[in-house]
Amino acid sequence: MKITLRPVSESDDPFLSKLYASTRAAEMALVPWTDSQKEAFLEMQFRAQKTSYAKEYAGAQHAVISRDGDPVGQLYLDRSQDRFHILDITVTDACRNQGIGSVVLSEILQEANRADKPTTIYVENFNLSLRLFERLGFRVAAVKDFQILLERRPGPLNGGAWEPVSA
Repeated sequence: MKITLRPVSESDDPFLSKLYASTRAAEMALVPWTDSQKEAFLEMQFRAQKTSYAKEYAGAQHAVISRDGDPVGQLYLDRSQDRFHILDITVTDACRNQGIGSVVLSEILQEANRADKPTTIYVENFNLSLRLFERLGFRVAAVKDFQILLERRPGPLNGGAWEPVSA
């Protein structure tokens, strides 16, 4: 399994929109809207997030995560002067729990370690990836409502020898 990152292009929008919608599926199951209303809402939200991230984090890396050349996720990573902040890392439902996120996160953490910078990410308190982040050394830095700011200070990964972890 070869995991790579490549810059996002406009031609990736259909894949990224579908990926975004997958992250909101449970929420959409609760609203009494028609399928077309849900699709319109999700497309509007996808566009708003894309525009907001591009404006607020103009220098952030926005990449498609590929496994053996096939797109399986996305990464938004802001490397600021004082920290690495993961705005978003999402892997498709079909490819979760296969070590893909672990590989990408490991690379980010190794780079952050070399730069001697902490790495942060906001996650919802119900996000199943919390266990993965904890295993990688992230700790709770702040909590606001259902949002948790996780932070990992620079340091060795699993005692210095990183091994893939399944989520």
